[in-house]
Amino acid sequence: MTEGRFAPGTFTPQPGAGSPLRMLAAQSATEMRLALRNGEQVLLTLLIPVVLLVGLTLLTIVPLPEPRVATVAPGVLALAVMSTAFTGQAIALGFDRRYGVIRRLAATALPRWLLVAGRMVAVLGVVVVQVVVLGAIAVALGWAPAAAGFGWAVLLVLLGCAAFGSLGILLGGSLRAEVTLAVANLVWFVLLLAGGIVIPVGQLPDPIAAVAQYLPSGALAEGLRTALIAGHSPGAVPLLVLVGWTVLATGLSVRTVRWH
Repeated sequence: MTEGRFAPGTFTPQPGAGSPLRMLAAQSATEMRLALRNGEQVLLTLLIPVVLLVGLTLLTIVPLPEPRVATVAPGVLALAVMSTAFTGQAIALGFDRRYGVIRRLAATALPRWLLVAGRMVAVLGVVVVQVVVLGAIAVALGWAPAAAGFGWAVLLVLLGCAAFGSLGILLGGSLRAEVTLAVANLVWFVLLLAGGIVIPVGQLPDPIAAVAQYLPSGALAEGLRTALIAGHSPGAVPLLVLVGWTVLATGLSVRTVRWH
């Protein structure tokens, strides 16, 4: 039999793993489409933040300085990041493990690190959609964020995605799906009320405020308020808190996360 009769690439498809960049693009696009098609995810990531943004701005349920939207909008953006990167991520991963999705993906050429990277890129994509929608509504309600703080706000959102995303992977990859669902929603609710999101850390009772400022929710919300209201650096503490939670959750994930 004559060898080398046909040049490589003559016939397609050509078996073999694709490039990491193409696999990342395909995986992240799939994850993002699944998130935006899921009704519960849309409720969690968009509808609830929109309702809170409009309600807390127009109704004096919580005493806030005027204009109320200036304080509410950064907190709602922090809630959006938490909802997508932590709660949605944890629940999705937990049920993907339960139904064997991760095991099936492991049989492909997709490495685990790229699976995690694809999920995180999808989180960033959903967060961009949230920021655009919520930002437009907030501006319509009279919000005028300080342009000088935009760079710091972008950095804080990226660090918030990393912190909450790593915590979501830790939770969703360590517990059973039903337990993950309950714990993720409970943590979301507690941080919403006592984590510096709806009520600024400075207005919380002293014992709660002492803890909230070192939670990723409090660090992100207060950092965004400083950047978008005052227009200057949020300081080292919020940044270090978010980095610290990212490092801690990532380290624990490496030891405890189970992919099946």
